[in-house]
Amino acid sequence: MAAMPDIRIVLSFLVLIIVSYGTRYSILNSTFLDTSDPFITTTHHLTGSHFFASKKNPLNVYFLKYTWAWTSAAFLPALATTPPERWTRRALQYATAMMCWVAFTSWFFGPALIERIVDYTGGQCVVHVDDRFFVPVPVEYCFRRELISHHTHPDLFPAPLLELEAEPSVPRLRRGHDVSGHIFLLTLSVLFLGDQIRQSLAFKRYWNIMHRGAIIASGAVSLLWLFSLWVTSVYFHTAYEKYTGLAIGFFSFALSQVPVYFLPAEFPPAAVQAARAERRERRMS
Repeated sequence: MAAMPDIRIVLSFLVLIIVSYGTRYSILNSTFLDTSDPFITTTHHLTGSHFFASKKNPLNVYFLKYTWAWTSAAFLPALATTPPERWTRRALQYATAMMCWVAFTSWFFGPALIERIVDYTGGQCVVHVDDRFFVPVPVEYCFRRELISHHTHPDLFPAPLLELEAEPSVPRLRRGHDVSGHIFLLTLSVLFLGDQIRQSLAFKRYWNIMHRGAIIASGAVSLLWLFSLWVTSVYFHTAYEKYTGLAIGFFSFALSQVPVYFLPAEFPPAAVQAARAERRERRMS
């Protein structure tokens, strides 16, 4: 019997194909939003006619904004029911992937790496007064994610804008190279969950009900993330920004594979015998 292909390789090609075709579609049909342009990033131009072009769609509001939380919710029950001989390796993989998520999107000894990339490639920190106006402000306000308005920081706003009524808002980094954080995290999440499913299949005969449910949940979440990759590729970011997000996702997943090559994968014979004995006792009781 021919060996099954490595799910990590299959998913890597599938992710690449989805992002490539979605990007091609977005260019040919002008469906993408250049998220680094401060003049057009307030509302997607297809919001009225394309359901997923709106950032208020349920997929974005309830799932994409919490991608790593959903990924963790699918994985952690599987980790909790993993045999002790495999637990350390899988826990280290999860910790490595989570550190990559934090470093690129939230904090890396200060600003996140994606924010640093935008800043170093000519990014500008701006605050939108309304859909018509934006005001450049010092980049530190973007790094601190501080709410500002013409009432709280009148010295940052030109006199004509002081008369406008506007709610305080968090400044955003625009221009520069705005790496697609969604593509990055979705790529990492799909490959990570796929790899965990692969590892669980190696001891399928020892699954309990909770582990089986966790694997089914991981598969369902992975399918949702693959669809989300298509949506993001079609509607958001330039091609270059999507492919850099993809590259960072592949890189982060590669880092999470380091424990695979240093910690044993197979059950020790004693563990196998113990599991078999436990199953026999359950059947006899």
